[in-house]
Amino acid sequence: MNIFGLIGKNIEYSFSKNFFEQKFKKENIKNCVYKIFDIKNLKGVKNYIINNKNIKGLNVTIPYKEKILKIVDEVSKDVKYIQAVNTLKIIDNKIIGYNTDIIGFEKSFINKSLYNKKALILGSGGASKAVAHVLNKHKIKFLIVSRNNINFCSYNDINKNMLNEYKIIINTTPVGTFPDINKAPNIPFDYITQHHYLYDLIYNPKETLFLKNGKKKNAKTKNGLSMLHIQATESWKIWNNDNILK
Repeated sequence: MNIFGLIGKNIEYSFSKNFFEQKFKKENIKNCVYKIFDIKNLKGVKNYIINNKNIKGLNVTIPYKEKILKIVDEVSKDVKYIQAVNTLKIIDNKIIGYNTDIIGFEKSFINKSLYNKKALILGSGGASKAVAHVLNKHKIKFLIVSRNNINFCSYNDINKNMLNEYKIIINTTPVGTFPDINKAPNIPFDYITQHHYLYDLIYNPKETLFLKNGKKKNAKTKNGLSMLHIQATESWKIWNNDNILK
C-alpha cells in the first residue's frame, strides 16, 4: 500500500485527506491511502519517513513549512529561493522538498484587475513566502505584516491612510481557522471599502470572520479552497513523476 499524507500540528481541520480519498475513488486509484500525521515536533520524522518504504509523498502545513527544510536532502529551485516547503517526495531514500503553494496561490488569485494595486500580506511564515514570491513575479507591490518579526510592518501600523493605499489584503496566518472561527487578524476593518479585495488562505470555515468583516464593507472576498485543490493536484503530479525536480 502506497502511503501519502499531511504533516502538521493541530490539523484536524484539514480537508486534504478528504480531497485525496475522493480523488482515489473517482479515478479508481488502487493501493493508495492518505493519512494525517499530526505531530508535536519534527524529532525522528526523517528516520520514520525513510524507514517506512511505503511512504511515497507528503504534504506539509503549519507550523513546519520552514522547519521541514532541516530534514530534506534536496529541494526544487523555487524552494531554494523562498525557503519554504509544502510537498515532500521520497525516492531512493531521499527526501526532496517542493512548494506547490506557489502555483496554487498564483492560479487561484492572480488576474489582470489586480495589477497596479498594492497588497498587504498578513503573516510572515512559509505560506507568506509563497504569496510574496507570486506577487513579486507579477510586479504587485506589497508589505508583509507580522506580530513577531521586527523586520516587517506591525499590525499597529495599519491605519486608514495605509488601507487607502493598499487595496489587497491576503491572510496567510492560521487566525480564524476552525475551531477558532470567532477570531480574525487584527486590522481596522472600519476602513475597508468596496474597493478592497480580501483573500484568505484558510478554507475551513468556508467564510472566516476575516472575510465576513470584509463582506460587510462590500469588499470582494475569496477563501483558499481552490488554492488547496490546485496545490494538492500539483503535489500528486510530483509524487507520480520520476523526473520532476527543477
